[in-house]
Amino acid sequence: MWALARLAPGLQFAFEGKLALAAAIGAIGLAVDVAGLLEFRRARTTINPLRPEAASALVRSGIFRWTRNPMYLGMAIALLGWAIYLAHPLSLLGIACFIAYLNRFQIAPEERVLERRFGAEFLAFRESVRRWL
Repeated sequence: MWALARLAPGLQFAFEGKLALAAAIGAIGLAVDVAGLLEFRRARTTINPLRPEAASALVRSGIFRWTRNPMYLGMAIALLGWAIYLAHPLSLLGIACFIAYLNRFQIAPEERVLERRFGAEFLAFRESVRRWL
C-alpha cells in the first residue's frame, strides 16, 4: 500500500484529523481481531489458519455471530486505518488485493476443510453468518 501511494504522489490528499481517524480505525481492526482470537481460546480450538484440520470446535459465539472470519476482517479494517494514514486513493487497492487473496487462497480452502470436519453444522453456520460482514 505504501509503494502504491508512492507511485503517484500527486494524488495524496491531506485532511484534518487524519492521524486520529487512522488510529481509531486501526484500533477497531485490532479489537475485532482480538475478539475472534478470544472466542477461539474460549472454545479451546486452534488459532492457526494454516492448520484448519486441527480445529476441535466450530466457534459460533461472540463475534462469530456476525462474521465467519473476524481475524481476517480485523486485519482488513486495520489496513483501512493504514490507507487513511497514507491518505492516498491507490492505497485502497491493497485492501482489495488482501481480501481477494484471502477469499481465494485462505478462506475457501479453510471452509472446505471445515465442511468435511463439521458437516451439516458448518453448512448451517455458513448459511446463517456472512463471510466478512
